[in-house]
Order: sequence, then C-alpha cells, then structure tokens
Amino acid sequence: MNLRELLAKASPLRSGDELAGLAAACAEERVRAQMKLADVPLATFLREPVIPYEEDEITRLICDSHDSAAFAPISHLTVGEFRDWLLSCEATGERLQALAPGLTPEMAAAVSKLMRLQDLVTVAAKCRVVTRFRSTIGLPGRLSTRLQPNHPTDDPKGIAASILDGLGLASGDAVIGVNPVADNPARVELLLRMLDRIRERYEIPTQICVLAHVSTQLRALERGAPVDLVFQSVAGTEAANAAFGVNLALLDEACHAARELNRGENVMYFETGQGSALSANAHHSVDQQTCEARAYAVARRYRPLLVNTVVGFIGPEYLFDGKQILRAGLKDHFCGKLLGLPMGCDICYTTNA
Repeated sequence: MNLRELLAKASPLRSGDELAGLAAACAEERVRAQMKLADVPLATFLREPVIPYEEDEITRLICDSHDSAAFAPISHLTVGEFRDWLLSCEATGERLQALAPGLTPEMAAAVSKLMRLQDLVTVAAKCRVVTRFRSTIGLPGRLSTRLQPNHPTDDPKGIAASILDGLGLASGDAVIGVNPVADNPARVELLLRMLDRIRERYEIPTQICVLAHVSTQLRALERGAPVDLVFQSVAGTEAANAAFGVNLALLDEACHAARELNRGENVMYFETGQGSALSANAHHSVDQQTCEARAYAVARRYRPLLVNTVVGFIGPEYLFDGKQILRAGLKDHFCGKLLGLPMGCDICYTTNA
C-alpha cells in the first residue's frame, strides 16, 4: 500500500471517498490503516508526493516552497508522535507559527486523520493567524463574518438594502462580498462602485469584493474599478484548478495587480471545498480531505486576508450527513490554521444534514 492509498484508507468515513472507490472497506480496515499511518515518519511525505512532481504544478509548489529549516525541529517525528506533540504544552502558538512553513498539506491532512474532534479544536485554537486590510481578522476573542448581500437580478437597490440589514446584525467586518448573477467586467465594476460608495459614505471599516471569476475581476480592475479583495475558488490539483479556469500564473497576475493598487495589506480571498477535485475527475486517486488540504498550499502562496472552506455545499455524494460535514469542517479549519492560513467556514444550507 503506497502513501496515497494509506491516507485514503485512514480517513474517517466520507461518502465522496466511497464514491471514488478509495475508502476503507470497513471500520477494522480503517483502524489498521490509521495505526500504520501513525508510524509513518513525517519526512516520508517529502520523498513521496501523492501526485507526481512532473504531473502537477500544485505538487511542484508544495515541494519547491517547503522550508526545511522550519521543518527541522519535528523532522524526526512520525505522524503519531507529531499528533502527541501538537497536543502537548510544548506546542505553543509561537512554535506553531514558526513551524507552519515547514509543514506540507499532506502532513497536516495525515495527522488530522488520527485526531478526535476535541483534538482538532484544541490545536486549531493554539494557532493565531492575524490578517489585515481595513479591519483586522484573527485577534483573540473575536469572530469575523462575511456579509453576502446577493440579489437574483444584481439589482443595486436590493443589494444595498441587504447590506444595511446585514450591518444592523453586526455582520460584514470580514468582507462585504456579492456573488454576481452576471459574470462580466461591466457588471462587476458597477457593483464594486456601488459597494465602495456605501463603504465610504458610512465610513465602514471593512473591505468589499464581487465574487466573479478572477479573470473578470482583473478586467474590471483594468477599467479602474475599486477592487479591494480579489476572489477565486481554488482546489488542490492542477487539473481541478483548470476546471475552475485558473492556474498559478493567473493567480500570480491577479495578486500582483491588486497589491499595486495599495488599498490594503492582504488582498486575496479564497474559497475551497472537499469534493471539488473529485467532481472534476481531477483527484488523481487522492482522498478528498487530502486534496482539500493541498488547496491550502495554493492559498498560502498569496498571504490572503481570508480563506473559507465551503463545507457540504456540493451535496451528500461527498459529505453524506451532519456528522461527516461537522468533522470535515473541523478538519479543514485545523489544517488551514496549522498551515498558517486565516481559516474560516462558509455557513451554507444543505438539505442532507
């Protein structure tokens, strides 16, 4: 059994892994795989990429950006020993912050497969990731939220009414972000200018975003639109990102263009979600949670203001019920924070939980 297969067999039950034919056949096989995974040295993940280096630009990103000096303090540990260390008093917030560049997504995914829900919450709470634009996200004792004032016809008056309603409920300090119905530069520019007028008129210390495709946002930016955050959905394989119509070169261009505006410090906003690679038939036989963690390598490259995992959005074929959705959300939050990301969770309605 190779490392990719072991990670899949050790994963707690997910309907998406069953759909892909990757899941353990029974609970006994899953426990055996978890015990075997616990004995795998962390250094093995550097020698055995789950997707070949030559075939995938996300693998190349993970390998080429790995910080061996940051990894050195834990390089002698196995996955199981790493879990124990994370739960110990030695793993302080400062040490975890210094360690993050030395961890690969596969290491984070592997250790999460050995952890209880309480373990995931405990370790994630130690990780302090603070980002800034007009507001600051990630400070102790604070919860930031996105205000999502969508409208079925992109009517500016309807969007404005929803914004005022949301602000009255103390929502929107992370971002006021609209999902447009029409994905074209003129519509994106119109909505951005309207959002910016509201923000300036009421002196709202937040940031705005229109969640069109990144290429559309770039064209709106070139037209002079007031772009704060550049948004894009991303996945953990090159082929899955191609299904979204993006690659690292395009994201590099967008990030550079947004930073050139000098409107704020952290200028990118990403959303991810377990099952996206499988739904595009672009998972390379890697389990969906490990694929999800690899998406965080993409996000980490750009020092984003915010990353949201959209848990359960795709449907029951990937996360069957509330139990699977809950664990997936906590694992995503844990892996993102451990890798140094400002990790959030998209609150979405699903009929199967």
